[in-house]
Amino acid sequence: MRISSSLTVEGSHGSFGSRRWMELLAAIGTEQSIAAAAREVGLSYKAAWDAVDAMNNLSDAPLVERLVGGKGGGGTRLTPDGERLVATYRAVEAENARFIEQLNTRIANASHDLNLIGRFAVLTSARNQLSGRVTRIATGAVNDEVELELSGGGRIVAIITHESLERMGLTVGGHAIALIKAPSVIVATNLDGVRLSARNQLAGNVIRVVPGAVNTEVVIALAGGNSIAAIITNTSARHLGLAEGAPATVLFKASSVILAVTP
Repeated sequence: MRISSSLTVEGSHGSFGSRRWMELLAAIGTEQSIAAAAREVGLSYKAAWDAVDAMNNLSDAPLVERLVGGKGGGGTRLTPDGERLVATYRAVEAENARFIEQLNTRIANASHDLNLIGRFAVLTSARNQLSGRVTRIATGAVNDEVELELSGGGRIVAIITHESLERMGLTVGGHAIALIKAPSVIVATNLDGVRLSARNQLAGNVIRVVPGAVNTEVVIALAGGNSIAAIITNTSARHLGLAEGAPATVLFKASSVILAVTP
């Protein structure tokens, strides 16, 4: 058995993704186009935007920004934070390769332990992953209410069991990642004066609408570079008149939010 390495770059809020994500950022810096960058790294246009949304959500400040207007009708480019992240990745990539080669020469008869370690890697199917800082914890008899302030300034409330709170070691001032499945997100427009029971209500503007055979994926940009994706029916998308640039609000219950912490 041989050890290999998939290099990732992590910040205080969690991982910014795999090597392909870093290569996508580098390609965006070179091509100034999300479509061209996606082709270069072998991703679909939608997958590239999904990756950009995730990286922007998990970073302290946006890594990629849209360009509006101009001779080419707009484009996409790295922010200074994005350029710095790519440079950091390139600098450590060579060092990582040398380290792994040295490690493989030193490890022998470790197949069982390495297989066990591999079981610890867990992936999540939740479309929305938003990093935030714990600003408030309200303890109840069974469940606790946890409020996160997102890197972009918005706030999300989650309801979790007290046992989960203690197991994850969540405290005010600490960091956590909120996971929300796209089908759990409701999209609304024209909410002036409307009262709703959904605890989480975040306003923004539609940046992407992707129709499917039955359902439509809608991505809404929030303040500060965060974004949230929702899966709604095609009929609902047409009824709401959703299009790029249109104002909209995402709604989801506190019980629909799953919290995670990085080791």
